[in-house]
Amino acid sequence: MYFEEDIAACVETLKHGGTILYPTDTIWGLGCDATNEEAVQKIFRIKKRNEAKSMIIFLPEEKDILRYVNDPNPQIFDFIKESARPVTVIYDNAKNLAPGVINQDGSVGIRIPRDTFCQTLLRAFGKPIVSTSSNISGYPPPGVFSDIDYAIISKVDYVVRHRQDETVPGVPSTVVKSNSDHTYTIIRP
Repeated sequence: MYFEEDIAACVETLKHGGTILYPTDTIWGLGCDATNEEAVQKIFRIKKRNEAKSMIIFLPEEKDILRYVNDPNPQIFDFIKESARPVTVIYDNAKNLAPGVINQDGSVGIRIPRDTFCQTLLRAFGKPIVSTSSNISGYPPPGVFSDIDYAIISKVDYVVRHRQDETVPGVPSTVVKSNSDHTYTIIRP
């Protein structure tokens, strides 16, 4: 019902360095342009999160990973394709992203969401988008929109209306670490 309007509003908000609250392939997330340092800092302030804790990014396709990571591990793509759940991969040697997105050790978490809303937004925006849980740091992530704290909702620049009425809680992604020897380690099943 609100799909197209939300996509257009999100793209405009992201282009101007704003923050969004949006449904993802797992839970509701806070997002911004992952290449805009000022926008990333806004997310840290909204979440009251320590800047030493990095955030993940969404990309539309596997080939896009090459723009943001020096040495992607091709074996992980098979694992992702076989997984029933969304998979976030932690890659070393991140590049071309805002400093707050890249972890202190130089790594970055990347997910290619299968969700139609996220895919449409990523393609319309044309850049990576931050995705972090829509909770104050230290509190559990909300499973559905109605569980999101008003302190979060009131501070973002745009709140997506699409899927706000869903009642089935989202489930966090599987997390996998890409190793330098082109193997991988499952961190969160």
